Amino acid sequence: MLKGIRILDFTHRLPGPLAGKILADLGAEVIKVEDVKHKDPFLSGMFSAFDRSFENWYEELNQKKQIVRLDFKAPGAKAQVLELLSGSQGLLLSLGHKLRETLGLTDSELKHFELAVVELEASSTHNKAMHDLNALAISGYLSLHIAHEDAPIVAPPFLPVAGIAFGQQVATQLLANLIEVMRTKQFVKSVSYLHDTADAILHPFWSKTLRDQKKTKFLHNGAYPCYSLYRTQEGHYVAVAAVEEKFWSDLRETFSIPLPLERRFDTTVEAFSLVSGVFAKLTVDQIEERSKNKELCLSIVRKIS
Repeated sequence: MLKGIRILDFTHRLPGPLAGKILADLGAEVIKVEDVKHKDPFLSGMFSAFDRSFENWYEELNQKKQIVRLDFKAPGAKAQVLELLSGSQGLLLSLGHKLRETLGLTDSELKHFELAVVELEASSTHNKAMHDLNALAISGYLSLHIAHEDAPIVAPPFLPVAGIAFGQQVATQLLANLIEVMRTKQFVKSVSYLHDTADAILHPFWSKTLRDQKKTKFLHNGAYPCYSLYRTQEGHYVAVAAVEEKFWSDLRETFSIPLPLERRFDTTVEAFSLVSGVFAKLTVDQIEERSKNKELCLSIVRKIS
């Protein structure tokens, strides 16, 4: 869909490279430009030094891109960047002001191009020292994560939800800017913010009304027995998502679950126990055998050993 569109990716770590990945998946030619010495922190630096899994993230996010490494401090770096810009329609930007000046990427220099630009920042209202966890905390959404915890140490959510949402938003914003450039034949730039995006995208799912009601349990985080995870006999889990009447009736019949249809939204411990007790006696093989050729909202979750 974006064949013939070339986008320069001057970002690093997660959100910007994710946006670039999305655009590359849509057919754009994405060129990720890195400093030859420092590269990307996920690949070379602090992140990869303490956790090698970040190197895998780097490969996954950037595998469809062309990687170009320049010496950002070399006298000819600005000319090399200019050459790349001259054939590009989009730019993802996450560099400090001084480095932008060095490379010729300030607004005053970019405005001479018919170019769609999205610059990534932390927040429009808070300080710039911010990671995914901070954005979730400031936006209030970590309150859901700890609502039913009282342990002295609580592990954060695995998925960097704020950063993932931010990457999606940046890709969408660049597409919108590309359309505007095509319409106006002028330079178009937007600034997108990690915190602001997390707040805007996540807000509908835990609105002020729900917060004021102090509601912390919902369908998607285990409020009801028809939508939960249950341990199997050998220690794996089964994901049950039989919300609709048909799916619960079929599930109940298949596994002889003693919780009747009208109680699938019962929030008592007893209701959960009636379902849990059934799956605790079954192996994964038995569950899969009974489920064969049936349309059930049920999936196996194998525990990593």
